[in-house]
Amino acid sequence: MTKEEVLALQDQMSNDPEFDPSFSQVADFSRLTDTDVRLADVHIFAKRDAFSIHSRRAIVVTGDVAFGFAKVFELCRQLCGASGIRVFRNREEASDWILSSEAASASCQHESTAGSSPSL
Repeated sequence: MTKEEVLALQDQMSNDPEFDPSFSQVADFSRLTDTDVRLADVHIFAKRDAFSIHSRRAIVVTGDVAFGFAKVFELCRQLCGASGIRVFRNREEASDWILSSEAASASCQHESTAGSSPSL
């Protein structure tokens, strides 16, 4: 993965009329073996992010350096107002977190459209 590839992907998403910034995402970097991405680049990626601050996003990494970079990205997005980013060490936990969130959200939407109040 290169810095240019990440920037190109961000541009592609931002310019795609079919892309919904509120989408959820599981970004799996568990097989990442090499990159030219530097810490300063992570700050740039976070500022240009195509996703909404309300999107739920799971980042999957295995190595300690990748984990650190992902946590920096998470922190930078939090400084921009995002609160739905989590870093995971395995894809199953990341997927479970994303899907459980969407299931709860869909359930609340269904209850409110059916005219009933969600129970606490």
